Amino acid sequence: MINITLVAGARPNFMKIAPIIHAIQKKQNEGKPIFYRLVHTGQHYDKKMSGDFFEQLNIPEPDANLGGGGGTQAEQTAAIMVAFEKELMDHKPDLVIVVGDVTSTLACSIAAKKLVIDVAHVEGGIRSGDLSMPEEINRMVTDSITDHFFTTSEIANTNLRKLGFSEDQIHFVGNTMIDTLMANMDRFRSPEGEIFEKIKPKEYFVMTMHRPANVDQEEKLKEMIEAIVKGTRGLPIIFPVHPRTAKNLQNMGINHETLHMTEPLSYLEFNYLVKHAKGVITDSGGITEEASVMNVPCITLRDNTERAETIELGTNELIGTDPKKLPPYLEKVMNGGWKSYKGIPLWDGKTSDRIVDKIIQLYSN
Repeated sequence: MINITLVAGARPNFMKIAPIIHAIQKKQNEGKPIFYRLVHTGQHYDKKMSGDFFEQLNIPEPDANLGGGGGTQAEQTAAIMVAFEKELMDHKPDLVIVVGDVTSTLACSIAAKKLVIDVAHVEGGIRSGDLSMPEEINRMVTDSITDHFFTTSEIANTNLRKLGFSEDQIHFVGNTMIDTLMANMDRFRSPEGEIFEKIKPKEYFVMTMHRPANVDQEEKLKEMIEAIVKGTRGLPIIFPVHPRTAKNLQNMGINHETLHMTEPLSYLEFNYLVKHAKGVITDSGGITEEASVMNVPCITLRDNTERAETIELGTNELIGTDPKKLPPYLEKVMNGGWKSYKGIPLWDGKTSDRIVDKIIQLYSN
C-alpha cells in the first residue's frame, strides 16, 4: 500500500494537483493500492478557492486545512511547518508531494524531511536566477532536500544534473498545469457582465500584473499602462485585479476607456478569455505556459523567467519592465507577425499519469 500526502497552498497549486488526484483515482479504480490525503496549508484563501473552485477542477475538498495564511513570509513559513509537522505525525505517508514554488512548498518539504519522509517536487529544477524573488529561494531550498523530481523540461533536468542529482532521481514527465488545461478546455466559459458581452474573439487583450517591479512604483506603473493602452490601438484590455489594487490604480488616476478592471475570475472563465484573446500581457509564470499551448501571443513584463521553454518553443517573449520596450512587441501582435507555438515535449495532457506510474514503480513493495 502506498500512502501519499499531496500539498497545496495557493490557487495555482490546485491546478497542478488536480490532475494528479485524477490519475491516482484512475489507478485506484484499476485496483492499485495507492491512497492520498489532500492537505491545504491555507496559505492563500479567497472565495474563488472554495466551493466553485474545487467543483470546477473536479477535486474533493481537502482532508485538512492547516490555516497557515497571513503574516510575514517567515511567520507564514513557521505556521505552516508547525501545523504540517502535526499533520504528518497524525497521518504519516510514504511520500509527500509538493508542487511549484510557493511558501507552502518550502515549509512542507522541510517539515517532511525532518521526519525522515520522502519528498517529491513537481516542477523541480526550474530557475529564474533572480534571488530577489521569494519563489526562487523556495525552489532552491526545496530542491536541495528533495528525493524525487518530476520535471517540466530538459532545461530543468540540466539544472538538477549540475547540482549533482542522479538520473534515477530526475523524472522528466511534462507539465501538470497543461493536463488541467487540456482536460478543461471544452468547459471554458465566458464570464458574465456587460464588457464580456461586447468583446469579440481576437479583438481584445488580457492583462495581469502583480509583481512589485511593475506595480509598486506609481509613475512607472502609469507609464506602463499608458504604453499598453496606446499600443493596443483602442482594443479592450481585460485586467482582472484584486479590488484593493483596482482602488489604488484609480486613486493614481489610472483610468482609461479601453482598460476594464474586473474582479478576479475563476479558472474556467479566465482561460476562456486567454484562449480567445488577441494577446496576453502578464508578469506571471503559469499564464505564459497556458498561453503558449493555446497559441496565444504572450508578452511577459519581467527581466527573467524560470520557464525558458515558453520562449524557445512557445509564444512567450520576455521584454523586461521598461515601458519604453513595449511598443514594438505590441506592434508585432497587432500586425499578426507573432511567432507560433512549436510544441513543448511531453506537454501533452498525460503528465500526471506518468507521475503516478513512476510513484507506483518506486514505492511498491
